[in-house]
Amino acid sequence: MLNSAVFNRAMKKWSREGGRLVVISSPTAGGKTTVCAALIKSDSTCVRSVSCTTRRPREGEKDGVDYYFIGEKLFKERIRQGFFLEWAKVHDRYYGTPGRYAEALLRKGKNVILTIDVNGGKQVKKNFKDACLIFLLPPSFKEMLKRIKRRGTESRPAVNLRLSTAEKELKELPAYQYLVINDSLNEAVCRISAIIKAENSKIKHAKEAH
Repeated sequence: MLNSAVFNRAMKKWSREGGRLVVISSPTAGGKTTVCAALIKSDSTCVRSVSCTTRRPREGEKDGVDYYFIGEKLFKERIRQGFFLEWAKVHDRYYGTPGRYAEALLRKGKNVILTIDVNGGKQVKKNFKDACLIFLLPPSFKEMLKRIKRRGTESRPAVNLRLSTAEKELKELPAYQYLVINDSLNEAVCRISAIIKAENSKIKHAKEAH
């Protein structure tokens, strides 16, 4: 017969199985970096995975905080060593996620947020079937162009390259589980937070404690 003691014993048998690996991808000017920062600020269970890159730091970026800025020679050596959970070459620069760092955070129950491109997202999904993939889009093509021009750092050829890449990335949308339109920062963060909470509430992400 069910009573409080039996119920409590049953509940103690189950625990959440670590955190979730969450991939947020977007075409150029989709706002994934800004959304990720706001998400982490609003939710203490979410942490950003710091990637390595061979590109130069932009104004205000800090090594070890925004990215680990390393040389191309070292990056390629780490590829050979199997150091990265995923890696990709984007706009003639390399980007990669250190695997051990992410895995350690997952074991602590943290939700690890990866802001990476679609190729990286597919690599993560291949290696972690339970990874949650979210595709972030600006509300319109006009807004995308407006955000690119607002940066004021891109030449015309560079803008054209970004738009060409964005066209290819949009074709990968069906590989993702969720679509979030980044029209309002607060709304986009709330939607992604709700997705993560729903993922963590799935029965398959619970395990029997021993």
